[in-house]
Amino acid sequence: MQTFITGIAFKLRGLSRRLCAGALLFVLAACAQPPEIIGVDNPTTPVGSVETATQHRVFIATTREDTEVVGALFSELRADELGLASVDVSVPPNHVVGALERPKRLPPNPATEFAIVEPTVYAGSEEFVASLNSELRKRPAGDKDILFFVHGYNTTTSEALMRVGQFVEDSGFKGVPVLFTWASAGKTSRYVYDLNSALIARTQLIEAASIVSQSAATEYHMFAHSMGGFLTMEAIVYAAQTQRFNQTGRLRDIILASPDIDLDLFRMQLAQIDDSFDRLYVLLSNDDYALRASRLLAGGVPRVGAADAEELVELGVNVIDLSQITDTQSDSHSKFAGSPEVVQLIGLGLNSIPTYGDSRRTVLDQFIGEIPITIVGGG
Repeated sequence: MQTFITGIAFKLRGLSRRLCAGALLFVLAACAQPPEIIGVDNPTTPVGSVETATQHRVFIATTREDTEVVGALFSELRADELGLASVDVSVPPNHVVGALERPKRLPPNPATEFAIVEPTVYAGSEEFVASLNSELRKRPAGDKDILFFVHGYNTTTSEALMRVGQFVEDSGFKGVPVLFTWASAGKTSRYVYDLNSALIARTQLIEAASIVSQSAATEYHMFAHSMGGFLTMEAIVYAAQTQRFNQTGRLRDIILASPDIDLDLFRMQLAQIDDSFDRLYVLLSNDDYALRASRLLAGGVPRVGAADAEELVELGVNVIDLSQITDTQSDSHSKFAGSPEVVQLIGLGLNSIPTYGDSRRTVLDQFIGEIPITIVGGG
């Protein structure tokens, strides 16, 4: 997910050169999207022929319209009804932890690049849940969790699926991933369109969560990135107002990675959520150039993903400060997936089994070696 400011260094005057340059570099790095690859297998080297490739089945709930564009499956247009599907994401055998080996052209080469095959569209929620339960039954007791992933701005369905596949692979998450893909335009110039698409998707996110809760999963992890964090918090507020938030009691944690949320809005959102749910975590970084650019668009109001950690702690949030992390394979906005240490650390937290009655167990309370992060407990 990226932010649009075409020619920002020339159009925004009176701003610091450092801030403008950082935002511009972020935009330029984000302009090129990989090709759409869903259901496009390589006739010369099909996915099934690469025995050392790893495959992850990812389930999809979407607010996007269907499309006949080759490799896209879903478009940037907003659908009236929720769509349900699944795919297999193939991770190449040469994959480097933290990296996302995107294909540069069609068809993708599964020996060296990510590929997405076996797209299945479900006629309704019953068929979707049955397939989801079938996948859950393949897991042993203790691994029957669901990772409910909400992507962010400037993200196509293909890009979101590759990111989920990479995150599951590198984190070692043992449960079943479900992607909620809302109608992002997948273009840097359409920030406002994406923001409105996120707002429109609030009730459909609640609907998707309700469908997923009908499965046999033991617990659920909510993971949202950037503008997806904004969508997630808005949906949670709406669900809380209608007494539908965490009705099953199986929501284990909510993780917001680099959330692109107005800090003042975040205060109001938290005030409207049941404060007995204390497993909300924010991954932030003060070198997040995407959120610096987003802050410019917001008239200077800080974004939660780049806010002061102590200020968030005072709001009762569990904060994980990644500012000192520099080993990321991606930009500073996606350290949750791009840093080998961080993505594996998150996996340890997601896969750990809490002690009975220990509702305050922190998601990132286990790690391997010396990792320069700060974990600050909330209220």
